[in-house]
Amino acid sequence: MKIGVLSDSHDNLPNIRRALELLRGAGAEALLHAGDLVAPFAVRELLKFDGAAYGVFGNNDGERTGIRALWKEVYDAPHLFTLGGRRIVVMHDWIPPDKLPADLRRAEVFIFGHSHKAALSRDAGGALLINPGETGGWLTGKPTVAILDTEKMEAKLLSVRNAE
Repeated sequence: MKIGVLSDSHDNLPNIRRALELLRGAGAEALLHAGDLVAPFAVRELLKFDGAAYGVFGNNDGERTGIRALWKEVYDAPHLFTLGGRRIVVMHDWIPPDKLPADLRRAEVFIFGHSHKAALSRDAGGALLINPGETGGWLTGKPTVAILDTEKMEAKLLSVRNAE
């Protein structure tokens, strides 16, 4: 399964649209958002994606009641999802796996945002660590997302600007 990974959209509707187009083109069947969509109108745009969309709240998601009214698959972080046969923990702020509750430590993929710095790596136990960077592009001017392939257990960063 291919999963589109986003974070830190910060209400940038044009970039959310471009990101969805880019992720559809990359074969994404579902989305995971690591927080900071910010407002309900941005959630409406995200939910235009053809597949399932899941996410967690970030520190700038101020209208949580309005967001929850629109998006039934948004959770407090960290949250464990099972997609494509893989255990995936999504959080906004990075929390080292050894500091997470025991049931979350065995995840195969850890997705996080908040820093706005795109990065892919593996931890000492081999788990995939994905920070898709910032979809909004407000801080770095370089909006990015990631695509996770759960069969190959690899991820790739994609520039949202290339989706124009």
